[in-house]
Parts: sequence; structure tokens; C-alpha cells
Amino acid sequence: MQNSQEVQSATAALRAALEAASGAFSQPFGAHCISCGSTEKNASPIGLILGTGLSGLADRLAERVAVPYADLPGFPASSVDSHVGAFVWGRFPTACGEDDDVPGRPVLIQQGRCHLYEGRTPAEVCMGVRVMAGMGVKTLIITNAAGALNPTFDAGSIMCMTDFINHTGHSPLVGCNCDQWGQRFPDMSMPFDAELRALAMETSAKMGLRLERGVYIGVRGPEMETPAETRMYRQWGADAVGMSTVLEVIAARHMGMRVLGLSCLSNKNLPDCMTPAPLEEIILVAAQAGKNLGRLIRAMVTKL
Repeated sequence: MQNSQEVQSATAALRAALEAASGAFSQPFGAHCISCGSTEKNASPIGLILGTGLSGLADRLAERVAVPYADLPGFPASSVDSHVGAFVWGRFPTACGEDDDVPGRPVLIQQGRCHLYEGRTPAEVCMGVRVMAGMGVKTLIITNAAGALNPTFDAGSIMCMTDFINHTGHSPLVGCNCDQWGQRFPDMSMPFDAELRALAMETSAKMGLRLERGVYIGVRGPEMETPAETRMYRQWGADAVGMSTVLEVIAARHMGMRVLGLSCLSNKNLPDCMTPAPLEEIILVAAQAGKNLGRLIRAMVTKL
């Protein structure tokens, strides 16, 4: 399920669209900053996947250029209303001042994703990650909306993923291996980058923002968890549950990308007093938590 030809076609179309719109990928990235002495020339863009209810962060970019998934040959579109369905290129402000002559770090955002529960294959679910790698992304921040399983976590808070459990029954690496992307048996002893996690914790602490840490379990969905499943996932060591992310992380690590995972905890699963969690409520809470998540990501990106 390593669809290299389809990924190459979509990557070429995205690059062409961005160059036609702004010349974004025909010119070197960044410039030398007199204030701090850093040089961002040729710096690779930071990749960012925005999950349910979190698409608004892309609207805060400068030099913003959006390319709908529909414009990319073979690229899967999401059928979920809260997923916009576009790649967005732009820049977040620099950390060293408001000088207009100093551009921010380039960012390539996947504004919405598709899921296994939509009937998509693992290759389709991970196509965005693989296109980002083709566009030069080496550091990837993956976000999602998730249900809290840890009883000490509250809805509306943010969790930094320390590990994950793949309970989808699928892998994006099944089939012939694309050796240009990565080795046949990629290591998963540290799926989320330790330095990025430390940076997230340090940045959130300076902002006065509480950041939980925990294990994310990915399920296929689309049905929500039963009380018995909630107990089982908690016994397995999971702190939050969702229907995305795990296959994307596997694909990203296979391609050698550094990954940070952040979950907006949109509801709380307490097996002894379960309450319905309608999608509308999940989107609302995720959007509210997404404001803090956006602040955290913007602060982090300027330091990467």
C-alpha cells in the first residue's frame, strides 16, 4: 500500500500549483535575520495536519496559498464536513520580531484528512503525509480531536502524544516496500520525536498552558466507543482515543520524518457514566481547544 506513482503525480501537481500562484517553491525559503543571526534560506517547510474542528489555524498564515485536494490527480477528498480539504502554504511570523523584511518559517498545511471509516485505504489515508515528504517536509506536526480516556484529563484540554497503539487493524506499509521512502521494517521504538515533545512542554509552560501527556489509541470507527471498549483501552494503557493519526505517523516515520502529535480532547469517556458525544459537540469543543493549540503551534514553529 505504498502508492509511489500516485504520490509523485499529486506532489508534482501541488508544486506546480504553488509555483504558479506565488513562486513559493521556485525560490529559496527564508532569509538571514539580523536580530538573531539565524539563516532560514533553503529551510524546509514544517508540515502540519489539521484534524476535526481545527482547520481555522490555516487562516492565520501570511502569504497564504490554498490548493484544493480536488485539483491534485488521485488525491482523496474527505467526506467529513469539518475537514476543508486543501493544502495551504504560507508562513507564521518569526520569533525574533515583527520586521516585515524577515519572513517567517514556511509551513505546508494539510487542512483536513480522510479516514479509514470513509472506506479509504491506508494508502489513501497516508497520501497527504507522503506528498508532504515529497515537498521537502522533514518535521511534521499531526493534530486531531480525541476522546479522553484518562479520568484525570478534562474535555477542552490538549494532550501531547508520547506513544500510540494501532488498533485499526491496518498498516500503510503492507505490500511491496518502496525503498526510496524507507526500509522494509522501520523502527517504532520512538514514534514521536523526543526533542519536539520537550519543546512542546517547554513552550506550553512558558505560555501558562497546561499540556497533558499520554498514549493515543487509533481505532477504525466510525462508531464511538462502548463502555466495555473504554475500559479495555484504558487497561491497555491508552489515555485518549481517536479515528486517525496512527497510520499517518507510521508512514511519516517510515519516510524518516520527525513527528509531534497533539490531541484536542473534545470529550471525556467515563465507562461508568457514559454520555453521548455527538459530532457537533466534538467539533465545537475541538474548535475552542484549538485556539490554545493554535497559539502553541505558532509559538513552536518559530523555534524550529
